[in-house]
Amino acid sequence: MNFMSFSRGPSCRLSLAVLLAIGSLSACSGLPSVGPDYQAPAGAMPGRWLAAKPDEREQGRANGNATVNRKNSPKSQSDWWRQLGDPALDELIATAQSGSLDLKAAQARLRQARASRAQAVSGYFPQVSASTGVSRTKNATAVNALPTRTLYDAGFDASWELDLFGGTRRAVEAASADLAASEASLENVRVSLVAEVAQNYVEWRAYQSRLAIARANLASQSETAQITEWREQAGLASSADVEQARTNREQTRASMPDLEVGLAAAENRLATLLGRQPGALHEQLLAAQSRPVAPPTVATGIPADVLTQRPDLIVAERTLAAETARIGQRQAARFPSLSLGGSFGWQAYSLGALGGSDSLVRSLSGTLAATLFDGGKLRSAVDLQTAVQEAALADYESAVLTALEEVENALTAHAQARDRVIAREAAAVSARNAATLSRQMYEAGLADFQKVLETQRTQLTAEDSLATAQSAVLTTLIQLYKALGGGWSSANESDRT
Repeated sequence: MNFMSFSRGPSCRLSLAVLLAIGSLSACSGLPSVGPDYQAPAGAMPGRWLAAKPDEREQGRANGNATVNRKNSPKSQSDWWRQLGDPALDELIATAQSGSLDLKAAQARLRQARASRAQAVSGYFPQVSASTGVSRTKNATAVNALPTRTLYDAGFDASWELDLFGGTRRAVEAASADLAASEASLENVRVSLVAEVAQNYVEWRAYQSRLAIARANLASQSETAQITEWREQAGLASSADVEQARTNREQTRASMPDLEVGLAAAENRLATLLGRQPGALHEQLLAAQSRPVAPPTVATGIPADVLTQRPDLIVAERTLAAETARIGQRQAARFPSLSLGGSFGWQAYSLGALGGSDSLVRSLSGTLAATLFDGGKLRSAVDLQTAVQEAALADYESAVLTALEEVENALTAHAQARDRVIAREAAAVSARNAATLSRQMYEAGLADFQKVLETQRTQLTAEDSLATAQSAVLTTLIQLYKALGGGWSSANESDRT
């Protein structure tokens, strides 16, 4: 209902000043708003990672689960890949961060969130419009001495819905949380992009190493086959030995196409991640001489640090905050709304008189409106948003558990990968020695040819397994960095694994 209306005069100006003051107060964020006030979920976090060393776990238990000693916590290191010491990888990641299409899409979504927040903030302010026009009216001559008149008008109109119950404030709160979630989502895309580039580069290097091992073994087996053929001609070896040597050589040759396919796939995936066409990185990768090396120790921090480090957890937490604020926004719609309206302008029957004091027209009105019956629509909207908020809370708690699981798995996998490399290195050394000795003994007539073939196959398997294990150390390290939400740097050895 329209509960006030004013015409020109001193009382109009006084009432306008009062209502403007009320409107300014209603826009103040310090006023109470309906709906729940957001509080970040508080859950118990373990003091140490289970995959840490026993003494580290005991120290973590001493610290307790409820509090976190931030003073001794490691610092975030967003450029963790530089610890691998490979300039070629650094260059690839720098190119990916400027050319990735996924990253550009996330940046566009961030701009959308900023625009949405700006729209929500605009609800604090009145809407002002200007208009001008001319109208021509023809009346009956018997009614009016001037049957035809032209009316000129120009002026301004303003409308303002006061935020008495915090609906706009909650909308701005939700939009701000959405903006923070979009910023974290952009960072999440960046973390995933960097990890995927690093992982595919390590995979490309692994295929390159395995191909080199296969070629070296192929050359050795070809030489063995040649020696066997000479010995057959000299009557010192049988035709069966020659055929077995050829079989061994061709089996190694047959394994190489699969490695070539894997090498090409990793290279093409890298090009796509960098926003380039397949094959664009071929020369650049072949020219790179350096190789990534895993650091001897890795700082992991404590589980509570993951809540502030992992972008996907920040996204889930900010989404929960936004959905909580929207409950208040829906509740505010159930309360009465107060709107102010006003106009200021001029009207005259001649263009020359327009703008004079006698042509001045102004008005001010206020409207109080409330929904009396809607069949439960507004209440259902609150219930709906409450359910959405509860789902967001469950999603956040699930994301935290998943993050802890991923870190624990990555820690275990990385530690086991390091142990596996040690065993694979010892096996590869023994296999090389055995292959060399058996060949020398065969040439001296002290061993049969079957022993030579067996040790050569074992050497190829051992060296290929070593290359795979060395790649796994880097791959699991990258997975650990991704699970942590980035790298860490710390001088505290108790935070290292």
